[in-house]
Amino acid sequence: MSHRTQVAIIGAGPAGLMLAHMLHLHNISTVILESRDREYALGRIRAGILEQGTVDILNSAGLGTRLKQEGMPHHGIDFAFAGEKHLIDVQKLCGKQVTVYGQTEIVRDLAEARDSYHGETLFEAEVTAIENPDSSPAIVSYRQNGKDQTLQADFIAACDGFHGIGRRSIPTKVLKTYDNEYPYSWLGILAKAPPHNDVVIYANHENGFALASMRSPDVTRLYLQVENDDSVDNWSDQQIWDALDERLLGDQYAQVNRGEILQKGITPMRSFVAEPMSYRRLYLAGDAAHIVPPTGAKGLNLAIADSAILASALINHYTKDDDHILKHYSDICLQRVWKVERFSWWCTTALHRNYKESEFNQKIHLAELDLLVTSETFARSFAENYTGLPIAHIPDF
Repeated sequence: MSHRTQVAIIGAGPAGLMLAHMLHLHNISTVILESRDREYALGRIRAGILEQGTVDILNSAGLGTRLKQEGMPHHGIDFAFAGEKHLIDVQKLCGKQVTVYGQTEIVRDLAEARDSYHGETLFEAEVTAIENPDSSPAIVSYRQNGKDQTLQADFIAACDGFHGIGRRSIPTKVLKTYDNEYPYSWLGILAKAPPHNDVVIYANHENGFALASMRSPDVTRLYLQVENDDSVDNWSDQQIWDALDERLLGDQYAQVNRGEILQKGITPMRSFVAEPMSYRRLYLAGDAAHIVPPTGAKGLNLAIADSAILASALINHYTKDDDHILKHYSDICLQRVWKVERFSWWCTTALHRNYKESEFNQKIHLAELDLLVTSETFARSFAENYTGLPIAHIPDF
């Protein structure tokens, strides 16, 4: 069985759903293929800090109702190191802020919007091959309900994550990848407890990095730096809370608010970029093209930026017969991607303790953090990157 659409989208995460929504607003047809079931796809808990540009895109695309009601705007970020805590007021420095609003909530908003206009999303549809990307129609082969089927499309958008088939479908002689794995991981918990601080806290401590964030006024997201070969089985709830108290607050501050731990897991840290982000009629977006360590809170925001640029390119193709952005999609995205990779790398290396590094390098990292909180020029550069670099092309709605 085969059917046809203008744009086939692989993956029902934020990148794929956002792209489909923006194209729908310009009457461009899409079909989304998602390998997981609907409950899993819509329930994945990931990032939760939105750049100002991401918030603006969601609002302009008609997706801001719950975001405005439930999002938690943050004007700054606290850095704790050398026994002291320092506020970087990003709004004062660059006129922008970030908003805490979970990726799960964004996906829910996007999925409900897609349901409202009866957009076609095929769940439990495993893509097995991408064929004929050189000409139209390109073909996506997939398996659903035990049956092999095909979807024909003018273009294919691979928003299928790091392990998806999209990037693997670009010939190896064309694709070049850049990879950096870090010598530490994050032990993360989601806890039913109110945040103990008004803004996010990043902590550089002699025993390792820690982060206090939030998902709502009643749910806290907290992280500890651990070894790559560590296991959650090595950490009791009591040990986690005690380590968070020690690294985040020290003796001079109150105890972290505690509550039932709803989720616990270990996340490895890596930086990854694939070039180019397109091949003929196949385009990569989100984690399919790049991974950032979570320290800079950029993964979700990069995915939304990719989707906006790709949507602009496809809208121009269909409505203006203009392929300039489409032809330069990869270059346009990668200019921004590498700057965001740099920022995420800097946040990660400056804030974590790499015990294989020399004491000299560790002193350099502390000097960088001291410069951040004492130099307005350095702080302003941080604020501009943290709240989000400009996105080259955003569709009109």
